Amino acid sequence: MPKSRALCLLLCLALANAVLAGCGSTAEPALKMADLESMPHAVQAAPAAVQEAYRFAAANPDVLQHLPCYCGCGSMGHTSNYACYIAGQDAAGALQFDEHALGCSICVDITLDAMRLLKEGRTVPDIKAYVDATYARYGPSNMP
Repeated sequence: MPKSRALCLLLCLALANAVLAGCGSTAEPALKMADLESMPHAVQAAPAAVQEAYRFAAANPDVLQHLPCYCGCGSMGHTSNYACYIAGQDAAGALQFDEHALGCSICVDITLDAMRLLKEGRTVPDIKAYVDATYARYGPSNMP
């Protein structure tokens, strides 16, 4: 077989393989994430996992407000995992960030687990049950 024909055949097989690989893939659902540039400097300077958790929290109150935290932050007035990241909003509606999760691996781990489970297609009640079962050993729930 001439070299040019063999090369052409090889390229065609590679292209067919790439196309077929895409046909069978199941893409993970994209998660809503806030822009890192909109975060306070302390968040921007944090490790990547912490940045990711803050970005997810800012964009997904509908998820994290329904999940507890078990790090003991209920004594600080936190009533959900969302409160570990977001203290509220100012008069203009801009988010006010809480720096608690910058130094709390339990808060961040709960959020990262929620992100992973959402990507797997789990519902918020399912995720809450997982969080309760996994993290209750670390302390009391901060949810009323």
